[in-house]
Amino acid sequence: MSTSIRSRGSSARAAGVSSSAGRGTADGARRKPTPKALILAICCMSLFIVSMDATVVNVALPSIRVDLGASVADLQWVLDGYTLAIASFLLLSGSVADRLGRRRVFQIGLIVFSVGSLLCSIAPSVGFLIFARVLQGLGGSMLNPVAMSIITNTFTVAKERARAVGVWGAVVGVSMAFGPLVGGALTETVGWRSVFWVNVPIGIAAIILCAIFVPESRAATARRFDPLGQVFVIVALVSLVFGLIEAPRLGWGSPVIIGLFVLSALAVLMLVRYELRRREPLIDVRFFRSFPLSSAAISAVCAYAAYGAFLFVNALYLQDVRGLSAFATGLYMLPLALATLICSLISGRMVGRFGTRPSLVIAGTLIAASALSMSFLTATTPNYMLLISYVLFGLGFGMINAPITTTAVAGMPVSQAGVAAGLASTSRQVGVAIGVALAGTVTGAGAMAAIGPEFALATHALWYISMGCGIAVGVLGILASTPWAHRTTDRIGHLFEEPSAASTASAAGVTS
Repeated sequence: MSTSIRSRGSSARAAGVSSSAGRGTADGARRKPTPKALILAICCMSLFIVSMDATVVNVALPSIRVDLGASVADLQWVLDGYTLAIASFLLLSGSVADRLGRRRVFQIGLIVFSVGSLLCSIAPSVGFLIFARVLQGLGGSMLNPVAMSIITNTFTVAKERARAVGVWGAVVGVSMAFGPLVGGALTETVGWRSVFWVNVPIGIAAIILCAIFVPESRAATARRFDPLGQVFVIVALVSLVFGLIEAPRLGWGSPVIIGLFVLSALAVLMLVRYELRRREPLIDVRFFRSFPLSSAAISAVCAYAAYGAFLFVNALYLQDVRGLSAFATGLYMLPLALATLICSLISGRMVGRFGTRPSLVIAGTLIAASALSMSFLTATTPNYMLLISYVLFGLGFGMINAPITTTAVAGMPVSQAGVAAGLASTSRQVGVAIGVALAGTVTGAGAMAAIGPEFALATHALWYISMGCGIAVGVLGILASTPWAHRTTDRIGHLFEEPSAASTASAAGVTS
């Protein structure tokens, strides 16, 4: 056991994740040792505000629509502007932090996120709000991956690191669980702008504490910047989501919409061609020859697309169709979030004991079952049926995170575990953005002037798509754990310094 721990520790140092935890820098030499628990708490503060925004804002959407005169398509951009910015810059932020210093980039991220939140709270128009949300997302892209690097760099012992990341995961669950309730209460009592105010004092406190207590660290060998690859990523994602959101309004046959989809496809092709020729690419597409890694990315997109669509549609349904208040909407969604929190804890243990297949199969099955029950949705669906659907989705969604990250890491050498986790995180954000875009497109809500009782029936096609996403997660979970899948990983072993990490995936998977 001690040999395994030492080997993983040396692998982490080779990857640059623990290259100067304040010990190898002059700054670290002058500083007194900081309690690790305090550093963990500071990092978790950033995670809390970034994760809570995913659920807080959903509940406030109907109020934003009324107050700013926004269309449903505008509301989609309020959500997707945030998630697209995170997805587009997540990998870049990690590499910049390795080069310029993790504490420095983390502080910049906190400042940008806090300023973005303040601008959101004073937005005079929906266009200004969307701009501020993009700024928020840019700041958010510098927080979670960099904070995880700080944690990995601070907790160098495997058991300590596992506990720290367990706390990290619990914060995600808590922020998601109470986000709808807090958002509903604030929206109903103070107004929707207050859901952004809460980020500012937390962000300021984290900035100050980070400056005082978090030691600076950098990677031993930083990757080169890849600006052209970054441009291709942004063009591919933005043009795809823009086409999906605006298609109901402009028409699927519109030259603008067709041109956007063509542009997105060309950007992907150019990205693949360019990155294959680059020595230090932003995204090394050779990784995707490993089926476990590819399946993890696809599973993340599918699961989070269903999740993004589920939250978006139900926030509109409960308030605009059922006539519930914002606070009541938060209460209705609370069972979903609590189920997600509980199953997130269970899933981590299951993956460690039984591998990724059971968790992925269960997750896919429950998501598909929830979507099936939602396909019977009407304006007068009984409350107990809604509760069953919400709990089923929460249970399934809660099972997905640990196996996705572990499957991704299983498809990579140990020294590339951080890259694998980063790709999985990017896939999650891309999934949410696509899910929100599809929600308006498939239901036709993006072209509606007002949402009425017929909206419930218009959602049925979306639930069939979500059902397919759940089935895809389960099938991929089975295929990714086959001997054939592991052989695809072994075939790319010569590209890296180490053999594949399938045997140590569950240990490395704590970076979820």
